[in-house]
Amino acid sequence: MEQEDGIDAALVALLALLWEARQAAPAKPWSLAKLAKRAGVQMSTLLRQLNALSSAGLVNVTTAESGGGSALLSAAGAELCATVFAAPPAP
Repeated sequence: MEQEDGIDAALVALLALLWEARQAAPAKPWSLAKLAKRAGVQMSTLLRQLNALSSAGLVNVTTAESGGGSALLSAAGAELCATVFAAPPAP
């Protein structure tokens, strides 16, 4: 399900959440439960999205056998987000 611009809006929204998390605490990953709640998606949907972002090298995902886990932007993901979500220059 690609959008006209070639990127899924849900993936952009998830990157925005992970960028927000990085701004709050650069080295601290967010739990998958927190991400799912913030994104308003079911865990299975979140995991599919994170898998796509992880495959692209933008996100590092850690999962536990108990079902928990966390996600954090990779260096490449942070670089991309800094460009995409940067505040526009002041006029």
